[in-house]
Amino acid sequence: MLRSHCDLLLEMARKYIWWMPPEEAIAYPTRIVAQVMNTGIFRDSARVAESLGDDCLRMVLKTAEAGQFNERSWHYWHYRLGLAAPDRVPPMPVRRFE
Repeated sequence: MLRSHCDLLLEMARKYIWWMPPEEAIAYPTRIVAQVMNTGIFRDSARVAESLGDDCLRMVLKTAEAGQFNERSWHYWHYRLGLAAPDRVPPMPVRRFE
């Protein structure tokens, strides 16, 4: 699903994935989407949501890694995507060392 939106993902990678070239970042489409969901301006978040759909955003949120979302974005997207009722947002992902 994400691969079919290559132009949009490349555009978002240029803006939000500053630590690697967009041509490399495109190999990690869920990372690009998570970064836009976390730090993107409203217009970019809305474009990604409209283009990819809520099911895709839900998948990105459900498979998020530790550190990909700040608390504010984590709560917002859970409410926005109907994944949590008020005061029932699941805990953010944490890194575990074993």
